[in-house]
Amino acid sequence: MGDSLPEPAGGTRTFLPALQGLRAAAALAVVVTHVAVQTGEFHGLHGRLLIRLDLAVAVFFALSGFLLWRGHAAAAHGLRPAPATGPYLRSRLVRIMPAYLVAVVVILALLPDVHFADLSVWLANLTLTQVYVPQTLVAGLTQMWSLSVEVTFYLALPLLALAAAKLPVRMRVPAIVAVAVASLGWGYLPIPAPYEANPLNWAPAYASWFAVGMLLAELTCRPEGRMHRLARRPVPMAALALVAYVLSASPLAIPAVGVHASVEQFAFRTAMGAIIAWALLAPLVLDRPSASHRVLASPVMVTLGEWSYGLFIWHLAALSLVFPMLDRHPSAGGFVGVLVLTLFFGLAMAAVSYALIEEPCRMALHRWEIRRKAAVLPLAGSAGAQVGTRTRAA
Repeated sequence: MGDSLPEPAGGTRTFLPALQGLRAAAALAVVVTHVAVQTGEFHGLHGRLLIRLDLAVAVFFALSGFLLWRGHAAAAHGLRPAPATGPYLRSRLVRIMPAYLVAVVVILALLPDVHFADLSVWLANLTLTQVYVPQTLVAGLTQMWSLSVEVTFYLALPLLALAAAKLPVRMRVPAIVAVAVASLGWGYLPIPAPYEANPLNWAPAYASWFAVGMLLAELTCRPEGRMHRLARRPVPMAALALVAYVLSASPLAIPAVGVHASVEQFAFRTAMGAIIAWALLAPLVLDRPSASHRVLASPVMVTLGEWSYGLFIWHLAALSLVFPMLDRHPSAGGFVGVLVLTLFFGLAMAAVSYALIEEPCRMALHRWEIRRKAAVLPLAGSAGAQVGTRTRAA
């Protein structure tokens, strides 16, 4: 009797609670870095480390790459049917837009710092095209550049999956690696930027971050190998993340105050972000299916993960409320106090957003999809019966 192949690391698992915890940690890191910048807490080594927490965005992108690509990876390995494009696009639309549109309208209409917003600002923010329209990232909404990039990836993903499906299975990983490495040279390309837009804010510049998640999705569908065993060693993975993080906070990636980053610094920062995302995500998704991650998978972290999107879209609005409440001007210090209040108000807004907008919209779409499938199945059965009747008659 021959030996059976080892079970894939997780190609058929649908929900990993620890990923919700990691998402929560990334959202909290984004809040910390924005509070550090606005309170002037960015001088010296500790300041550089605080503002470099912005690489939590790399974790967000890698999570998206993993969660949205794993269905296509599993299909390529014969583990499940390929995801349908229609339901995928509808789920992305309902997941992102309702809460986001409410935030944009409220912030542009009520935040004093953006009372000057013109039609181009409104249109760019309502359509999540801020990174392609200069001067439309405004107070309370500047963090949305990354959401604009994510939406570009969401739209491109079905086309990427179609292209990958034409490759032999053994070539999928090398192809993703090649695209990721090539994307680090995006800043060197003579890309025409209409109306002085910044191509370094466009999705291809961050392809390596999405590719991290896509690579891990491919590996979860393969039998256990060297990469799986390495990912399960916490000390080397933690050391890798720490070294990449410290290097990303060095002059190799952070320019002097008042100076724009060079293309070399941008490419180095992006590469370090990819390494950090890999080192944080791989131990969770390449672990054994029976493994538990008590901290990240705890009820508190899972709940914060459910609120993380709301925290992301509302935290700068919350931060703008804290300064007048404390009668303090931005860049006047008070990092800890401002951070505590920003998290308090930001999480309150996030909880309301989740309970009143995000979850009801998700459940409404779920019920609609069930009704749609129920309506389609009888029609398909009827059509099949008619074909069978015609065949017997012939």
